[in-house]
Amino acid sequence: MSRQLKVFAGQSNPELARAICANIGVDPGQIEYVCFSNENIKVKICENVRGCDVFFIQTSCPSVSDHLMELLIALDALKYASASRITAVLPYYPYALADSKDEPRISVASRLMADLVAEAGADRILTMTLHSPQIMGFSRIPVDQLSGVPTICAHYGDLGVENAVVAAPDISRAKVSETYAKRLGLPLAVVDRRRAVDGEVRVHGVIGDVADRHVIFFDDEIITGSSVAEGAQAVLERGATSVRAGCVHGTLVPGAADRLYASGVEHLAVTDTIPLYSDNKGSQIAVCSVASLFAQAIRAIHDETSISALFN
Repeated sequence: MSRQLKVFAGQSNPELARAICANIGVDPGQIEYVCFSNENIKVKICENVRGCDVFFIQTSCPSVSDHLMELLIALDALKYASASRITAVLPYYPYALADSKDEPRISVASRLMADLVAEAGADRILTMTLHSPQIMGFSRIPVDQLSGVPTICAHYGDLGVENAVVAAPDISRAKVSETYAKRLGLPLAVVDRRRAVDGEVRVHGVIGDVADRHVIFFDDEIITGSSVAEGAQAVLERGATSVRAGCVHGTLVPGAADRLYASGVEHLAVTDTIPLYSDNKGSQIAVCSVASLFAQAIRAIHDETSISALFN
């Protein structure tokens, strides 16, 4: 007898969770969250999951710590409710930027996250566009990484990319931006943005031809928007016709969108792995849904068919 598919969601990104369930054709699982006066969290699974193939959706966004605890407690609740298999669906992986020991006496927190998710009860992880592929190697359980790049590229392909050039906001992100450039069939430029001896980050130049071209900055994530804003100013000073931007994870802290607009960025495309702050919503930001991609992956994992085609 095949296991029943059930999908539950945390409180981090309910719109994405509902869209994923709608694409799969299932109702969201019944789950209850209680936050007590001492800030302890209780998670109650309100339906039978014994022997079921369960997927729990929770992304990393403010309040990150609360949503992380919610994730771990929910996974534990599902495990002790005797779910047959549990997949943690993490559209934006928690602490994804903390993927290396680049200072003395610090934690590689993304490795710790993999340990916590596995210990809490997950049998596998489904995520999207990790900051570094090495994060998959931290995990003791299988990890499937989907790519949001095709979704963002499809958006700009529909808008038109004639006489355009892809730009990396700094040299360290050139490899990431190159992925977008190859998919769109566009040349690549790189902003030479480095930290000087005095500790201040400065733009030293632009590698590549941007004069009289439409420049599109791409990265896996935009947080404050500073690097893209400085890059936008640099290419406009060198004769760029217009500047646009795109990323998979639009973390976009409050004020980030205004910073981008002030620098000359006319349009920004992000996916819905992270819900936008209300002050970042506007006509200049396009939110491209990846719900159908996650739904296809969940269905394939449940049916135990290949999902390798979805990785690209």
